[in-house]
Amino acid sequence: MAVLAIDIGGTKCAVALTDGSGDILTSHVAPTPPGGDAETLWRALWSLIETTVGSEPVDGVGVGCGGPMTWPEGVVAPLNMPGWRDGFPVVARLRERFPGVPVRIHNDAIALAAAEHWKGAGRGVDDMIGMVVSTGVGGGLILGGRLINGGTGNAGHIGHVIVDPAGPPCGCGGNGCLEAVARGPALAAWAVDQGWVPGAPAAGPLDPELSEREAVALYRENAQATGRQLAADAAAGDQIAVAAMNRAGWALGLAIASATHLCDVDLVTIGGGLSQSGPLLFEPLEETLRAHARMGFSSRVRVVPAALGQEAGLIGAAALILGGDRYWSP
Repeated sequence: MAVLAIDIGGTKCAVALTDGSGDILTSHVAPTPPGGDAETLWRALWSLIETTVGSEPVDGVGVGCGGPMTWPEGVVAPLNMPGWRDGFPVVARLRERFPGVPVRIHNDAIALAAAEHWKGAGRGVDDMIGMVVSTGVGGGLILGGRLINGGTGNAGHIGHVIVDPAGPPCGCGGNGCLEAVARGPALAAWAVDQGWVPGAPAAGPLDPELSEREAVALYRENAQATGRQLAADAAAGDQIAVAAMNRAGWALGLAIASATHLCDVDLVTIGGGLSQSGPLLFEPLEETLRAHARMGFSSRVRVVPAALGQEAGLIGAAALILGGDRYWSP
């Protein structure tokens, strides 16, 4: 059995061929065309698929993609892919090219949660939340060993748990959502407002002529590396960067405490770029979580880094086909 797994993102797309156990046989990654219109984006994705699959028949196609989307129909409108923002029928296009086999799609963060439950840090755990903390904050919910979809396929979207009603505006239109506080670009912007300049600990004393506006411009020019730079600066002792990581841990701890009280889970896995910060993130997270998860049943929850790394999105996409009704029950 062979499954085509697709992970669609605003920066890059990845495509893999897996066997019936979900092990990756071959994979390819390519940048997402910046500023591409709808058909340009599709042609780039299809070229990557052809490179990966060749003439190999497949028994199913699984897709993880950023939202929003209509689910399970699979008309996607990812926030970070302007060419598809009006809605692109990616599932219908794939069904045209792969007739007669199942084509299934889910939000990319939900696919990551399925992957961690199937083959990652959540193996053997029946009740868990899988999170990703990166450019955005998303998640998926596993209860009773099965992925919970919700009415529109968005169950587990922990990024929009409110952690500070008077907090910063969120892209959803609200204020103080976890995503508005803890996503990488928001953290970096907050740190810049406090006077942080990326790389300053390594670069030595700042030029006294550097204005706040110039510091903001420097951040924006280096936005792709900001999450990593923030963690690196915190590790090097920059107190503003340390405060930013504490802020992220505080927000995550609050949201996880609330989600744990609601969903009664044993485990939370955290993937994405910020999760690689280690104790800088997880220590303030644990402190806040333990201060707020005070019910007896919620005190058992464990929070651990995700285990699957860069392949998680592809493994989660394959799980939609190979995991039976554990991960697909629209």
